[in-house]
Amino acid sequence: MKEIRSIVVPVDFSRHSLNALEEATALAHRFGARLHIVHSYAIPMRGVMPYEFAVPDSVWDGIREASEVKLADLKEKAEGQGVAVSTEVSAELPAEAIHAAALAQEADLIVMGTRGHTGLKHALLGSVAERTIRTSPCSVLTVKDGDE
Repeated sequence: MKEIRSIVVPVDFSRHSLNALEEATALAHRFGARLHIVHSYAIPMRGVMPYEFAVPDSVWDGIREASEVKLADLKEKAEGQGVAVSTEVSAELPAEAIHAAALAQEADLIVMGTRGHTGLKHALLGSVAERTIRTSPCSVLTVKDGDE
């Protein structure tokens, strides 16, 4: 079995991603691995807008700052369990941010939650987990909620 030294865990602050973070923290503690928590706040634009629309920079700045505060809380909690943790906030689309973080951190494993969308919801929303699995430079562990 390959040694696990670096784990990337993407979070969107949903119950699913926080469950994955708990699993990743336990794995990092068990293997003595470092944990890198990444959050992407990019909003994918579907289709073409019929008119020009720009989101003010102050909105993006507020989103980034709020994300950094939430990540600091998650980092503190994981560090309290004896795990070395770093965090990252990215403006890239989620699958791209996860891929970039995995490369930069030389990750041995990505641990991520999955919502389990199927059918039309999956076709419309896509699947970050699916794209991550397809493009990942390392193994990916998906964590499902017990009520899915």
